[in-house]
Amino acid sequence: MPGFPFARLRRFPDVEAANLQAWDATDELLVTRALDSASAESASGRGLDGSAITVIGDGYGALTLPLVAAGWRGIRVHQDLVTGRRALVRNARSLADDGDPEEPGFAAHGLDETLLRGARLVLLQLPRSLAELEEVADAIARWADPDVTLIAGGRVKHMTLAQNEVLGRFFGRIQPQRAERKSRLILASDPRPVADRPLFPVTTRHEDVGLVLAAHGGAFAGDRIDIGTRVLLQVLHEREPELSALSARPGFSAVDLGCGTGALAASLARAVAGQVIATDRSASAARSARATMAANGLADRVTVTLDDAGSAIPDASVDLVLLNPPFHLGASVHEGAGRRLIEAAARILRPGGEVWTVFNAHLDHRRALAAAVGPTEQLARTPKFVVTRSVRR
Repeated sequence: MPGFPFARLRRFPDVEAANLQAWDATDELLVTRALDSASAESASGRGLDGSAITVIGDGYGALTLPLVAAGWRGIRVHQDLVTGRRALVRNARSLADDGDPEEPGFAAHGLDETLLRGARLVLLQLPRSLAELEEVADAIARWADPDVTLIAGGRVKHMTLAQNEVLGRFFGRIQPQRAERKSRLILASDPRPVADRPLFPVTTRHEDVGLVLAAHGGAFAGDRIDIGTRVLLQVLHEREPELSALSARPGFSAVDLGCGTGALAASLARAVAGQVIATDRSASAARSARATMAANGLADRVTVTLDDAGSAIPDASVDLVLLNPPFHLGASVHEGAGRRLIEAAARILRPGGEVWTVFNAHLDHRRALAAAVGPTEQLARTPKFVVTRSVRR
């Protein structure tokens, strides 16, 4: 790793800003420890091939690419966000000495057996969600080599003893390390026996809205309905006649942009005729939404896609967009992700199409919607949330 150009890594196509960077001290500590582990394996005569290394939670390539630069090939990588996957590929191409993207030294995988079968070393950027950590730990204990070592790391300010407890349910040996540069590593080994079936997705029936929600560990709000979504669901119910009139347009189509577990898309599919697309940049969310549609008998009515801000949806092709934009980027409070979705909604809407948005009342999204989409009116307001309707110019 000495001399690896971390500063050249970019977040693009994710949001970029002066206070957002593509790596942190945790990435550097994880890579250093991985190199030390590889040296120890070689000294013991066992060696460590790149195909026995799995990387989980690499933001933009700061874990994978230094290992490739050190000579390893065949590394398996899982990134939940499609923006991270695209950034990793772009950064690999940018750093390649020969400019050849055909041999990047790594391969993308879902969080499944293909990612972990035979893995002896797993690097993990700790997720903030305990449910996501539980799903990841279960997968490692279930499918990795019995001699696997997990090296997990995070920023100290975001770490809790509960993370150790979760790991302790899946590994017999847990070794927290001393903090360095405001980051800390945890070593885990000796995987414990696991249940016959994976723990996720979990499902819950919400009688008040008549839906079953399914959730994988990394899905926002899990199998609950977050407050903002619940407010927008109420507005959809109260204004169902208006939605029905909108859906009477020839070739009507609708998109739940940033769908999460799919509550809005499922509710909309029951209220209107026509095509409904549910899309999210999180693989955990997309898997959850597919499971939600199946649980509600809507798999043939809703198409779920993994995509970044609806990039695969043609311009001016949609009549209705439902939007509950985030206001965090990872651990940072930042409106950039929400603004990108607002701009995406403007791009994919037909003239006269509408975007119905719910957002935290303190945010200035109404102004952004008016500028990007068109005339915007308030449909509902609670102490914490605002629901608006914007009509595409």
